[in-house]
Amino acid sequence: MSQRTLIIIKPDAVRRGLIGKIISRFEEKGFKIMDLKMFSFTRQQAERFYEPHAGKPFFQDLVDFITSGPVVAAILEAHNAVSVVRLMIGPTRSFEAPPGTIRGDFGLGLTENVIHASDSEESFNRESAIVFS
Repeated sequence: MSQRTLIIIKPDAVRRGLIGKIISRFEEKGFKIMDLKMFSFTRQQAERFYEPHAGKPFFQDLVDFITSGPVVAAILEAHNAVSVVRLMIGPTRSFEAPPGTIRGDFGLGLTENVIHASDSEESFNRESAIVFS
């Protein structure tokens, strides 16, 4: 069954010129790019986007980082898109991500982990409405 998910190539990856390398991994895996855009999060958008983490000690760091420069957002489609993308990107903490994953190959830490991906269909629906409104 075909499914859609959202990825966001974060400001650190955009600054480092990794957009093409990251997107090509998904294309090579067989994902269809259904929508794609480069933009900068407003503070309000970022706070809505990270709302599930509101009240946590790292919430402000997330908002500050995602608003620190342009990002590239894509809606990807494939069978089991959410779980396959999550496997491809690796754990949130880049230093724990195995080589061969996007974060393992390109991430520099916890916040500077180059990519966000929706973790469920519900997250995809909420996040994509904010990013592609």
